[in-house]
Amino acid sequence: MGREGERMPVIEVEDLTRTFRSRSRLRRTEKVVEAVRGVGFRVERGELFGLLGPNGAGKTTTIKMLITLLLPTSGRVRVLGYDVVAQPREVRRRVGYVFGGDRGLYDRLSGLDNLRYFAELYAVPAREQRARIGELLELVGLNGRERERVEGYSRGMRQRLHIARGLLHRPEVLFLDEPSIGIDPVGARELRQTVKALVEIGTTVLLTTHYMFEADELCHRIAVISGGRILAGGTPEELKQRVSVGNVVEFEVFGLAGEVPDRVRGLGGVRSVSVEERGPAQVLLVHTEPGAELTPAVLGLLDGARVGRVATRSPTLEDAYVELVGQS
Repeated sequence: MGREGERMPVIEVEDLTRTFRSRSRLRRTEKVVEAVRGVGFRVERGELFGLLGPNGAGKTTTIKMLITLLLPTSGRVRVLGYDVVAQPREVRRRVGYVFGGDRGLYDRLSGLDNLRYFAELYAVPAREQRARIGELLELVGLNGRERERVEGYSRGMRQRLHIARGLLHRPEVLFLDEPSIGIDPVGARELRQTVKALVEIGTTVLLTTHYMFEADELCHRIAVISGGRILAGGTPEELKQRVSVGNVVEFEVFGLAGEVPDRVRGLGGVRSVSVEERGPAQVLLVHTEPGAELTPAVLGLLDGARVGRVATRSPTLEDAYVELVGQS
């Protein structure tokens, strides 16, 4: 039985694991891959919860188990009080999900016809369909564009239509797996406004994203996952506090030698070092201990490379994320 009337977390994940077996026909060997290893977290009603991690960290595998598309190897998951293994039908009736990318819509149909089709598929009563589709078009900002073919939609518009599709059956929980991937900045901003509107009307949302500024703006709480394990959790501010001491110095470099980051890590007063690709340049990010002045020393190690902008700033959520994942 579900326990929807009781006060409880909407999502409860305890010691969740998922193991895959892959076989090599060439060598006739079998390899065991632990995609998710002992993951646990809770999501409260009305919360926007972020699950952050690098590619291959286990985010999508975890979501697929939460929405009953994959069976856990071990552990327990309850969504709205229902066990995802013992009561999958009850879970599916109450959740919606949106995966990033272009698949899942019919390009040669209009946005409106797509929603009509999926409304039938989700068994939305015929007498409710027109009003429900109208509400969702308003919510995701596609009013006035619904009669155009989806093949003419931008990626941002398509993703907002995906969200409308996932909400047709009035789910209490919506899973968004990297919804803004590949979307231009304007479309991504519109998508974030749509997600905020969902939470304002009471929808519980679990979001995965690679964009730290997006997680910082949207999420009430965050769990960082890497290698199939949860590394840390808390509010964006709590995670920032883990690296709030010291400063981050950014060195824009053209022609960064491969051994330089390791040499910088060896300097006294360095907490962490990472490298980002930004167009033709690379940016060396050096997180320093409080009071450490390392700019001259780092510039000395960059001798022979062309250095552009050098800037000092306070640590961000992205810095906390990079440090956590780097330590793992």
